[in-house]
Amino acid sequence: MKRVLCLISGMNAGGAETFLMKLYRQLDKTKYQMDFCINVFDKCFYEEEILALGGKIYRIPPKSVSRVAFKKQLYDIVKANHYNYVLRVTSNAFGFMDLKIAHRAGANVCAARSSNSSDGEGLKAKVAHKLGRLLYSKYVNVKIAPSDLAAKYTFGKKDYERGSVNILHNAIDINKYGFDANMRLHTRSKFGISDDIMVLGHVGRFMTQKNHIFLLEIFSKYIKLNKNSILMLVGGGELESKIKQRASELGIYEKIIFTGVRSDVPALLSAMDLFVFPSLYEGMPNTVIEAQATGLPCIVSNTITREADITGLVHYLPLGNAGEWANYFEQLPHVIRGTPIQKFKENCYDIESVTEQFVNLIFRE
Repeated sequence: MKRVLCLISGMNAGGAETFLMKLYRQLDKTKYQMDFCINVFDKCFYEEEILALGGKIYRIPPKSVSRVAFKKQLYDIVKANHYNYVLRVTSNAFGFMDLKIAHRAGANVCAARSSNSSDGEGLKAKVAHKLGRLLYSKYVNVKIAPSDLAAKYTFGKKDYERGSVNILHNAIDINKYGFDANMRLHTRSKFGISDDIMVLGHVGRFMTQKNHIFLLEIFSKYIKLNKNSILMLVGGGELESKIKQRASELGIYEKIIFTGVRSDVPALLSAMDLFVFPSLYEGMPNTVIEAQATGLPCIVSNTITREADITGLVHYLPLGNAGEWANYFEQLPHVIRGTPIQKFKENCYDIESVTEQFVNLIFRE
């Protein structure tokens, strides 16, 4: 049995965590296992499933609480459990430092998986990122990214151009995420949404990166053009109360469905009519890939990589003018929903082929 230790802040329903779980479910558990070292002490969204699949969860304090304790406990976990394979999921190259610790504790395969194409605009984050590349990249012997954009940001243009970064797409189980007309009707009925209502949707954590405030401004403009419309926001997070307050200020709160964190995302996507995703930055957004699998048209910010459009259903708009987004929605042609299975397979976004890639990269099979 080969076990990989995944270093990640937590295992809640974020994009990187969800991608890891998609891979984990596909692994042959008689040969491979995934364990997780996290920095949160509350119960995580995926915790029960991880334990049911045979995985282990280790909890250590974040570096922000105690850098000394973090280093010692991570070292002890890798050393005591003889982890030969360690995967660090990070959006900032300073996270490579953790692989230095794993390497010293005996890990031979030290892999880093990029999860973003930026870490925001803070000076501290930018300096840490550059420092991480300079000091710790030598401890990374497997480099993984979800897109070309994320690869260049996390590992540098030189590494990307010399082909030393492996692109591992945010794949999905196409059979799970395909469009389901009956599920659409059932889900809309459950939320009290009639057939004549236009449902704009978004799936993502309530955080600055996802740009919910701008999304609310877009919807406040759009509802003036189409009164028979609602906004469905799927997810939770630290800014949820602030977003709700802003929705009230704009007078649109009653036209928004806040679903919270959900495990039935495919059904919710089938219930939507348009997916709106105005993020400030992304590595390769899982939810945009999932939305396309249900044949859902997607309007996204032009900060997102063009690689995200694997079906021709993705439209890119610049951030800044909410009215332009609202007007664009009205001009979109009607789309007959379906499941573009072949396009996902042609572009290597089916979970089976990506899991095979993952096994070859991490376990050197």
